Amino acid sequence: MAEHAGYDTLLKGGRLLCPATDLDGIYDIAVRDGQIAAIERDIPPSAALETLDVTGKLVLPGMIDTHGHIYQYVTGRFGMNPDMVGVHSAVTTVVDQGGASCMTLPGFRKFMVEPSRTRVYSFLSAYLVGGLEGHYYPNLYSPECVDVDATVRSAIANRDLVRGIKGHAEIGGFARWGIAVMVMAAEIARRAEIPLYVHFGTLWGLPESGANGEDADTILERVIPLLKEGDILAHPFTRHPGGFINRDGEIHDVIKAALDRGLKIDVGHGSHFSYRIARKGIAAGVVPHTLGADMHGYNTHVPAPAGTPAEHPDDENHPFLGQARFSLTQAMSSMMALGLPLRQVVEMVTANPARMLGLSDRLGALKVGYTADISVLDENHGRFILRDNEDTRVETDNLLTPAFCLRAGTYYRADAPILPAPVPA
Repeated sequence: MAEHAGYDTLLKGGRLLCPATDLDGIYDIAVRDGQIAAIERDIPPSAALETLDVTGKLVLPGMIDTHGHIYQYVTGRFGMNPDMVGVHSAVTTVVDQGGASCMTLPGFRKFMVEPSRTRVYSFLSAYLVGGLEGHYYPNLYSPECVDVDATVRSAIANRDLVRGIKGHAEIGGFARWGIAVMVMAAEIARRAEIPLYVHFGTLWGLPESGANGEDADTILERVIPLLKEGDILAHPFTRHPGGFINRDGEIHDVIKAALDRGLKIDVGHGSHFSYRIARKGIAAGVVPHTLGADMHGYNTHVPAPAGTPAEHPDDENHPFLGQARFSLTQAMSSMMALGLPLRQVVEMVTANPARMLGLSDRLGALKVGYTADISVLDENHGRFILRDNEDTRVETDNLLTPAFCLRAGTYYRADAPILPAPVPA
């Protein structure tokens, strides 16, 4: 029994699942002054000002979405509200992937990070323009639009916020500039001593001159030697050329060697994810370390900010197929439908991303003394349909949906308008 009464909040009767501490069972968890104060088998409700009955629910360390697009307004339709994809989706931490650059990071800190209830970090764009709607304006992402020294200085001066660098290795860029931009991005990350997160798979269209002798199937084997331990290969299960699976349907030989060198893999679910490719990758031993939802205004139905250019159709890269709602828990359900166990999937959104961010001393675990970032999910049992943007449909008997979260001890209901409703089989 708890020795000290006077807790603010008590979560009682839930299944606590914390891979970082190897806890899995029915525990009560008490919060005081925004911190986890006790984790015990039975804490009486009289010990707390407020008791939340979480019987039958999953109680997890605060979930971390490793691939967000949350520089709202500045990045056009890409930028979503941090709290909509964060605390109001039961996600306590969101990593913005490449929205801010060395030029726009002060604005990101002032207008996104500071007002948000969600904990926000940045993987700083290697490009001066940051995460604008670059798949329409690829020339903004040329070598001339990268300032290595300025980006290194920005990352070092903002270490509390900047936890990595974002770059793109895909055929549209290689056809225009070859590998030059990736060489520069790798130098930035190496000098700043932070991870480089690399987008693989087609993003930009080819120039009018075509591929200019470049082959999407050679990009991985040319980029991986540039990378260091802890760098991150994103979109392993992309349906587009240039990913982990070559045109012959086989896993690239360099992937195993990359993993042996300590490189990491992030799902980066989003619009490019393919169940067809994921099955091949997992069967070949490609199991991602982290799981980012990769939601943005092109794959999730949110109104475009006032004053943005007229809506561009983008059915090739981001077909809705009626799927205008998504969440990190939906991405977790996708991984489970592919055969990965619940514990491993939970680790992909808790302990593993905390290590990726270099923040395992404060995030990714339920421990007494840690900030009370806690995600509470429902496990829905039955028969449900999930589908990707190739319109491949899979059935699952275990669908995760968000209930609520505590962020530094404050309660937030999972009521974001982007959350999908379960689709019965």
